[in-house]
Amino acid sequence: MWNRKELKEKAKKVVHKNYWTAIVVCFLIALFTGEFGTSTVGIWQSEDSMDPNYVIHREQDYELDEFFTEKNLKRTFNETQVKVWEAIDANLNSATKSQKYIFKIWDAITSFSINKTILGIVLCMGAVLALAFTILIADPLIVGGKKYFLEARKGTNPKVGIIGEVFQKQYWFHIAGIMLLRNLYNALWYLTIIGGIIKTYEYRMIPYILAENPTKSRKEVFQISKQMMKGNKWKTFLLDMSFFGWNFLSVMTFGLLSILYVNPYNAATITELYVNLKEKSNT
Repeated sequence: MWNRKELKEKAKKVVHKNYWTAIVVCFLIALFTGEFGTSTVGIWQSEDSMDPNYVIHREQDYELDEFFTEKNLKRTFNETQVKVWEAIDANLNSATKSQKYIFKIWDAITSFSINKTILGIVLCMGAVLALAFTILIADPLIVGGKKYFLEARKGTNPKVGIIGEVFQKQYWFHIAGIMLLRNLYNALWYLTIIGGIIKTYEYRMIPYILAENPTKSRKEVFQISKQMMKGNKWKTFLLDMSFFGWNFLSVMTFGLLSILYVNPYNAATITELYVNLKEKSNT
């Protein structure tokens, strides 16, 4: 059995030994993927007012708010249809929140619904480009970040450039495809809300497995992650919650603390968890 204190102590040693390169790696991951939500560079995830498109479509938001008021919805749909609409809207927002600063697909759909065709087309084009970037660059880069920390814990003092090894021809599209499926499955499961949370933890180790075994098949990768997380989801959730204090302090410093310490500390801790679970499961 593993415990949080032991994992965190090991993680601290890794971070202290590789401090500056760990900071740069986490900064790049946050910058291009938005993985660390409490970083300054990831703040678009939680604040619409910081969205690059905010000024463009803020004027339409008032029309959207007016269009989707409960009064107007009830005038158009019956009570059951209104509830279905609200459930879909809430779940889509939840499922895409981690990439909210990139994905504007739902915005595009609602723009078309109020006859803002040009805005809808622009948002659709932006969403397609952003989706391509996420699939081909951001998701493999996340795997590259895991590879860095897996090497760092071995005491090899890896260089920042190690995160780019996932873009080698023989690995790149395979990794991108599996990460795409992971995200797609997560998004679909989030339509059930609770199922999405469970599956997020079940798939938690997929990037680490790919970082160590970039040629493993999709079936193997998902099965191994499922096996490793069996009986460990709740404990991993508590491990995540144990960083609440650090994340709160990061918010108070406008993300600076995250960049300078919390992100590498968190990443190194989850890496230690992966190694521990891998050894226990004999994978």
